[in-house]
Amino acid sequence: MCLNSGYPCNCLADGGPCEPCRITKDAGDAEGHQPLPGAISSESLSEFEHPEKTSSPPSKERDRNWGWILSGVIFINILMLGIALVSGSAYSHVDISMSELQVFLVVIIILTCIWMVYYIIFTARIENAVAYRDGHAGPVWLRGGMVLFGLLSIIMDIFKIASYVGYLHCESASQVVFPGVQLVFIVVQTYFLWVHAKDCVQLQRNLTRCGLMLSLSVNLVLWMAAVTDESLHQTAHPEEHHDNDTHDAEDDHANDTHKLFGRSLYISKASFGEDQCECSHSSCSLFQGAYFYLYPFNIEYSLFASAMAYVMWKNVGRLTHNPHNHSHAHKFHLKDALVGPLVGVLLVFVGLATFIVYEMDMKKADNDEKRDHALMIHFVTNIVIISLMLVATVVGATVYKLDRREHDSEKNPTRSLDVGLLVGASMGQFIISYFTIVAMVALGAPGLLNRLNLTWAILMVLQIGLQNFFIVEGLHREPFHEEEHHEPIHVVANHHIMGLPGKDLSGLEGSEISFKASPGPGVSPFGHIPHYRHKLSWKRRVLKEVSVFLLLANIILWIMPAFGARPQFDHPAEADFYDFNMWAAIVNVGLPFAIFYRMHSVASLLEVFVNS
Repeated sequence: MCLNSGYPCNCLADGGPCEPCRITKDAGDAEGHQPLPGAISSESLSEFEHPEKTSSPPSKERDRNWGWILSGVIFINILMLGIALVSGSAYSHVDISMSELQVFLVVIIILTCIWMVYYIIFTARIENAVAYRDGHAGPVWLRGGMVLFGLLSIIMDIFKIASYVGYLHCESASQVVFPGVQLVFIVVQTYFLWVHAKDCVQLQRNLTRCGLMLSLSVNLVLWMAAVTDESLHQTAHPEEHHDNDTHDAEDDHANDTHKLFGRSLYISKASFGEDQCECSHSSCSLFQGAYFYLYPFNIEYSLFASAMAYVMWKNVGRLTHNPHNHSHAHKFHLKDALVGPLVGVLLVFVGLATFIVYEMDMKKADNDEKRDHALMIHFVTNIVIISLMLVATVVGATVYKLDRREHDSEKNPTRSLDVGLLVGASMGQFIISYFTIVAMVALGAPGLLNRLNLTWAILMVLQIGLQNFFIVEGLHREPFHEEEHHEPIHVVANHHIMGLPGKDLSGLEGSEISFKASPGPGVSPFGHIPHYRHKLSWKRRVLKEVSVFLLLANIILWIMPAFGARPQFDHPAEADFYDFNMWAAIVNVGLPFAIFYRMHSVASLLEVFVNS
């Protein structure tokens, strides 16, 4: 609507002034066209909607750069301080206690919660503060996964509080305060990201950038603390017995404990300090065993929240081209895929069954034959799963080569982050696999278990490389458009019923209705039956089958290592070849990224499936 009420137009919406406005502007005549206080001019609106056609003023450019630098400084300092405290508290000979680390975490968590509440109550409610929303950011399945992991993390914190209360008489109160504060943090952050993950903030940008970097650094420090605590508890026990191997009996005992350094040790030593500190109630061991199994979900929650906070940070001040982006409005349904889901579900159940058997047999320290048999079943199961995934990925990559869809070149911070995380996280599994390949080749792979281990490592490298190609290609392709495959609806006039052969039907309302004088051959004279759904092309069907199958296969490959499967230590070949300390460092660095790679692949494959 023009500011001159006598001349209605769409000059503000179109971005260019209408003729009366242009004349008034050029002549300097203020009659009827003086901008109202606080009104947005057509030039500023055009610049807001088409940022690529204008350049930011120097003051705004300096303000943006200053905000980026300040938020980056906050992120780096909190992250480095967190790494130092996490690393120091992990070793008993370093004079940094777990309580001191928890006090640090409580402080930065409270600061983050304060900023999130401020953003929800004040910043997001300011007029024009969030003029645009990124349709690619925070898809519903990503936020749904975050909510699920958040709920399980809340249950974990409740179990921790119930367990730590029994140690208050001999441990620091921070043991109870920290999980309580973390529980509140998860609730606030989950709501914040669910509602505001798509925001492209235009006001208070520097404060928002700093708050998001604070949130990102807090989530990464929490992730590192959980991963370091779990990894060191997984590998500390064998070293304690390494120097006591003076007799054959003690050697056997050390080998047995080498197989038992998993969750039983973690439960017995999980942050309770001195051995003389005993629980004051009888349910401590129950709660300790329960929250251990919820740790993988808490680790994934921190990574999901970190990724979404980073995308929000990238979107601060961003002016999207389409404020009504519906790129994620596709419907998710599995009725177009049959073979992929069936085979995938079968692999999940088989993998779970063999994983349970493997874990039970690994706990039987007095039976080497059963442990070796369980290792063999575990290796064979993983080789079968990886081989099927490799075949499916080759089929999917071949279809992409035959697919004529254009590549999506639109700027998309979410997709860029997905690709970066996918490739970066895969390096963890590559490190472990290549060290295994070198060790097995150098040893000559003697015995069945070593040959299976070598085969698994080689197939893993091939599968991850091809899967990365398949996912990246799928994320960069334009989605199929359902409407392009719909046939037009043809209505044939039935002269027997209408009575008048020349009756004019043009007055009937309808959209794109075509009329035919007579039905085609083999068609009933009463007209065509409209077909509203077009059968999927074979390429789309294959891509859907492959995507669902790979998604389910990655789920089982995430479950096994996330919940305690450690064939890297249960099979001692690499530890003997590289020395245990070196091999433990390799696995403890690479395995968390390998676990995250599988879960991130699930989210990316879901995106590929929807686009297909």
